Amino acid sequence: MIQSIARALFNSYSYSEYRKLITDLLKEGKSTGNEQSEELTHYSSLNETRMNRLEKTMKISDDYSNKLSTLNNEFIWIVISEGWCGDAAQLLPIFDKMVHASNGKIEMKIVLRDENLDLMDHFLTNKGRAIPKLIVINKKTSVALAHWGPRPKEAADLIANYKNTHKVLDETIKTELQLWYLHDKGMTTQAEIMDMMLDLDQEMGEDE
Repeated sequence: MIQSIARALFNSYSYSEYRKLITDLLKEGKSTGNEQSEELTHYSSLNETRMNRLEKTMKISDDYSNKLSTLNNEFIWIVISEGWCGDAAQLLPIFDKMVHASNGKIEMKIVLRDENLDLMDHFLTNKGRAIPKLIVINKKTSVALAHWGPRPKEAADLIANYKNTHKVLDETIKTELQLWYLHDKGMTTQAEIMDMMLDLDQEMGEDE
């Protein structure tokens, strides 16, 4: 796995580079990923609008900002994503703001799923390559400590219950999911990731 992590980091993007990549591809009528279609390009365009809005409106709570800036250890977040992914568009702006709040304790690197399938396949969800996936790396050792994603538990339950009832994931549930994100305002994601990071930070301290 360490080799997969190293390869991914070598081909990674900062958040601003990732945003620019999506914008530049859209100008060519393309999306990220191996598959190209009008539908995926449409989703990428919608997601760019969402991310622009979230960057302006998303806030990290003062409590979480304080906790992030006082982590005792340093971490790298590798985020597996693609520009057409609706969940990624909702979550990456939150990740970015949490990284900024960490005062250098966390560095984020974004990698494209289709270019890093060897890494992706270490972090499957129900045997599927669901994204985004946030992988927490010990910066000193390059060892993967934990992972999170592709969406908060409540949102994941919303999808699972709909699929169990209707046997499909259609436009109705996609709309319901986006409304869930809108009303949640990123708070559930922040809480889940914050709990994970505090637990990891404490565990690393105990291991020293």
